[in-house]
Amino acid sequence: MPAIIAMFVPMCTPRVAPTITPWDAHMAEFWRNPSADLATPDLFYGPWGIERAPDPHAVYTFVMPKRHGTNPGVIVRDPGGREWSVKQAPKDRQGAEGPVEVVLSRVLSAVGYHQPPVYFLPSFVMRDAAGTHTMPGGRFRLKLASMKNVGEWSWQQNPFVGTKPYQGLLVVLLMFNSSDLKNANNTLYAVTTPSGRHERWYVVRDLGTALGETGRLYPTRGDIRFFERGPFVTGMERGFVAFDYHGWHRELIRDRITTQDVQWASELLGKLTHDQWRDAFRAGGYESAVAERYITELRTRIETAQRTAF
Repeated sequence: MPAIIAMFVPMCTPRVAPTITPWDAHMAEFWRNPSADLATPDLFYGPWGIERAPDPHAVYTFVMPKRHGTNPGVIVRDPGGREWSVKQAPKDRQGAEGPVEVVLSRVLSAVGYHQPPVYFLPSFVMRDAAGTHTMPGGRFRLKLASMKNVGEWSWQQNPFVGTKPYQGLLVVLLMFNSSDLKNANNTLYAVTTPSGRHERWYVVRDLGTALGETGRLYPTRGDIRFFERGPFVTGMERGFVAFDYHGWHRELIRDRITTQDVQWASELLGKLTHDQWRDAFRAGGYESAVAERYITELRTRIETAQRTAF
């Protein structure tokens, strides 16, 4: 009997509740109120700018295979010595996480949530022991000495549970049909700012399972046909907003999201311009026709969320 208990206890999901100690965190570690003019941020290069973007013409040196995640990938070094984690697209590009991740990262950054420097290249040249090859591209994430990964953080128990930015982040992810709300995808960073100040950032980092259908096991990601099918919001249940969500950890959403939470998130997203939406999808390498379909569906969802009653 003790062996059976030991097997199942780690699978138990903790209740959703804020932590008070020893965290004693500040909201700026999770979310910073963006500029009053949300039409200003660059959603193509993102908050890290063109100066940190990968060079599409460089030859990258192979360091090691990427060891985590379902998509193939490699760790490479550019001629300047910068190290990149590359999440590559499958050969048929179906189920590619990289483009999805870059789009969501751009949007989250624009509305105030911390994100690491990520970019997209459709292909790149890599040198390894076998020679120099053109490789399938994908999401390039830059490793910075000023951002140290110090572990994961919990969706269920953290200092921000119940706050508008926490609830709003869930709403934004639901709008994008993000299915992978797992703690393993959350990263806690120790950050040193250019001025030398030390900060802590709570980041939702691996965002690739989205923009398709929602589900626990192998949902189709990055497919506009599936994304257009869902209603996003299905109505009200017991005084809370109900969503067409079939992914992991529904306890984060069920009987927890209010109409005020949904409106708070939609007001932020609604301030982004059409050109910014286009730039976000262009940053992820999407064709313009597909991007426009996504933008139309997302803006419809935002308008739905802005209504007083569902």
